[in-house]
Amino acid sequence: MNEVVFPRGADGRRSSSEFGRAVVADALRAADPGAADAAAAETDWRKGYLPHFRALVAADDGYATAAAGLDSVHRRMRVQRDGEDIALDDVFALEAEPPATFTVDGGEKAETELLIPYGKEVLRGDSLSRQLDTWVTAGVLEASAAEMVREVAANPDWLDLSDHRLVVLGAGAELGPLPAVLAWGGTVVGVDLPRPALWERVALAARNGAGRLIAPGTSPADAGIDLLSGLPETARWLLGVEGHLVLGNYVYAPGGAYPLVSAAVDALGVHVQKQRPGTGLAFLATPTDTFGVPAEVVAQATSNYRSRSAAARVTHAVSGGRLLKPHYPSDSDAVPAIADSLVPQQGPNYALAKRIQRWRASVARQSGAEVSFAVAPPTTTRSVTSNRLLAAAYAGAHLFGVEVFAPATSNRLMAALLVHQLRNPRPAAPQAWTDENVGAVHGGLWRVGYLPRTALGLAAVRGFF
Repeated sequence: MNEVVFPRGADGRRSSSEFGRAVVADALRAADPGAADAAAAETDWRKGYLPHFRALVAADDGYATAAAGLDSVHRRMRVQRDGEDIALDDVFALEAEPPATFTVDGGEKAETELLIPYGKEVLRGDSLSRQLDTWVTAGVLEASAAEMVREVAANPDWLDLSDHRLVVLGAGAELGPLPAVLAWGGTVVGVDLPRPALWERVALAARNGAGRLIAPGTSPADAGIDLLSGLPETARWLLGVEGHLVLGNYVYAPGGAYPLVSAAVDALGVHVQKQRPGTGLAFLATPTDTFGVPAEVVAQATSNYRSRSAAARVTHAVSGGRLLKPHYPSDSDAVPAIADSLVPQQGPNYALAKRIQRWRASVARQSGAEVSFAVAPPTTTRSVTSNRLLAAAYAGAHLFGVEVFAPATSNRLMAALLVHQLRNPRPAAPQAWTDENVGAVHGGLWRVGYLPRTALGLAAVRGFF
């Protein structure tokens, strides 16, 4: 058994908090030693991690901290083998037998037009264009995202990704592109946990599509690989798949398992790229994070705050300024400004797992690799709605100018952005944060007048009712 685990601390325990604090401090040390010392000295990481993740965005152009953070993850993370710890990257040198392979072919005609389900309708053509305009005006998504979707709609031949082998790590993920790409006639290489019910659902999506699913196993009944214990087997299996690979990271795991699997996927991607130069990478970022944003985003949020209701003003005053704080300080001229949508309830493990993915997207694009990266909207996925507070907050978010998307809408919208970025690769920008702005669909969290977490409780109260 080769199990990805956190390193042991001085007391012999494996701690996700100790690991996260050390990685963030290492990343910050590349650009801001003072901020690094502050992170390293944080005594309650589970409650005190928020300012340190904000500092990661404020520290530099993004590339130095990203490289340092990834180096720390790979240097610190371990794989437990027969009771002994080895370095994460050394796991790929171990002998491993790749699993068998089975395929599922779709029986439907390929969709040759971009269709996006939205409420009770399906957006297409003019209706899609009008809705994109509405979203841009409302600040739900960035104008670059709208333009990218429009270009995909105007070039429907781009939808057929059969010239790629899109590896969907997290094949059953609700926001993953697997069903969309299969509907468009592409080939998807699916990897997920060995859970028969999950694979029956994935196989059904393949049969109802027009493309081909390639998966590890002999059938949905025995399909799947656990990436935390099967990294060398997964690597050997993927390297046996012919064609141009694009490794898409759509994995999720609860609690401390999330940074473990995020690190495992990162190590897998690095290894496959070394063995198959030219391999692409794809990521979806969470909107509940910190991002650098330009002045015009701040201007709209500030305008929204100034036009807030009398009830909002009273609530802010009565709470002693704790509720409904302005999103962007009026006396700050920092460049970039920081959109801070971190949600404490999601915790530092979630924040670190998603940051590892952002770091890899930045470093890979800077190295010249093919990268698709986009901020996905707040979405009512199972993982979100399983948390009662977040589910309630999402239900009441519209009162504060945030649109929460249904999974079917987010899925197709983000798949369209993936297509655009694979068809139109671009070089890295001088500053990583500007790349992260491209194609962002944040649901309004960047442009809302309030610091989102100071409105979370009020949204939840409204959502409960």
